[in-house]
Amino acid sequence: MQYLPVCLRLKDAPVILVGGGTVGTRKARLLLRAGANLTVVAPEISSELESLLAEHGGTWQRSEYRETDLHGRMLVVAATPEQSVNEQIHADATALNLPVNVVDSPALCSFIFPSIVDRDPLLIAISSSGRSPVLARKLRRKLESEVPGAYGALAEFAGRYRDRVKEAIPEETPRRLFWEQIMEGTVAEQVLGGRESRAEQMLEEQLANTQAHYVGEVYLIGAGPGDPDLMTFKAARLLQTADVVLYDRLVSEPILEMSRRDAERIYVGKRRDDHAVPQEQINQLLVDLAKEGKRVVRLKGGDPFVFGRGGEEIELLAQHGVPFQVVPGITAGNGAACYAGIPLTHRDHAQSVRFATGHLRDGTINLDWGKFLSETETVVFYMGLVGLPVICEKLIEHGRPANTPIALIERATTKEQRVLAGTLDTIVDIVEREKPRAPTLIILGSVVTLHDSLSWFGDS
Repeated sequence: MQYLPVCLRLKDAPVILVGGGTVGTRKARLLLRAGANLTVVAPEISSELESLLAEHGGTWQRSEYRETDLHGRMLVVAATPEQSVNEQIHADATALNLPVNVVDSPALCSFIFPSIVDRDPLLIAISSSGRSPVLARKLRRKLESEVPGAYGALAEFAGRYRDRVKEAIPEETPRRLFWEQIMEGTVAEQVLGGRESRAEQMLEEQLANTQAHYVGEVYLIGAGPGDPDLMTFKAARLLQTADVVLYDRLVSEPILEMSRRDAERIYVGKRRDDHAVPQEQINQLLVDLAKEGKRVVRLKGGDPFVFGRGGEEIELLAQHGVPFQVVPGITAGNGAACYAGIPLTHRDHAQSVRFATGHLRDGTINLDWGKFLSETETVVFYMGLVGLPVICEKLIEHGRPANTPIALIERATTKEQRVLAGTLDTIVDIVEREKPRAPTLIILGSVVTLHDSLSWFGDS
């Protein structure tokens, strides 16, 4: 994140705008709408800008820019056609520790103007960090059509009742859950429909019936293999409601950032031979947090029920009567195969697929190797990076040809994805040379030969 989005209160604040052309006029319109005490410095200004200043009580200083014009200001905007003047304004403002925006020059900006969807007092700001204003405006137009104007009235309504609800429900979590019910229910619909008197009556009725304790709930969410776009709508929605998020190293940072900013985040491991929190403690933590009345998300890479130990976690929740939901995710086997251009099944190569764990225990992998010999079946090994030499050795030992195609996919579906392809007798040396990092996934079978022709994503 290159910029921190903030909402700046400019009511009666002394702001200076240098430049009075078409671009400067657009900036002045925004600043004046925000209530700024605006001074425009320019030898000439547009007729529209002159009218705006007269309407809102701004000042036109008919002169060239001087460094002393910045003294006593809170905010600086430069919109002159002269690059040298804009650079000087940036230097002067920076020396005075004043926030400065030089229009169309991101390198000279300590802040930038976002595209705004205005449903006052509700504001939605979209920014491309100065890279593509056209894209930001496109997204604004999309949101303009999807966010009704009445949302501003709903925000005003909530503001009027904020202290009343806080007094009635002093505890933070129950109060937030109450507001979520209001905003997603019939009270909000009454406000959006222009029936605020009825909405006030309904809200008071709900306050009178508020229970002192809210029962918490646990959501086991499959986060998929890494690409946040592969999250389901339900997973994204529930993640946004969580008070607490338990996550491990298989969950990518962009996915974690989809949670609420005020949600507590608890890292619970896990990497080989180093579990930050043992599984039994994770299970109990889910129970304890839910009993505190919190909405808890257990965020898992891939799918919770495919080598994710989700069954163990909900078993304890069920024993303690804690409500829970399980949200499936795209398992790493499917995601990695698709992004690597390796179909798990193909009429000419494989008519079935088998998923197995490649995790070492006491230096070996306890699998029935005789079941892995079919050349018309694709085999997917999870957690097999360290155990790869054992996997290859056992497969060859039990009869798989040494030239059987095999691929190791590193950090699948992310921008760091890499595919290392070889055969049972060459892949160990390839991995030793390339030194991939976990998480990785291994695919065995003739479908791997399709990778070169069907791969479409990442560095292969």
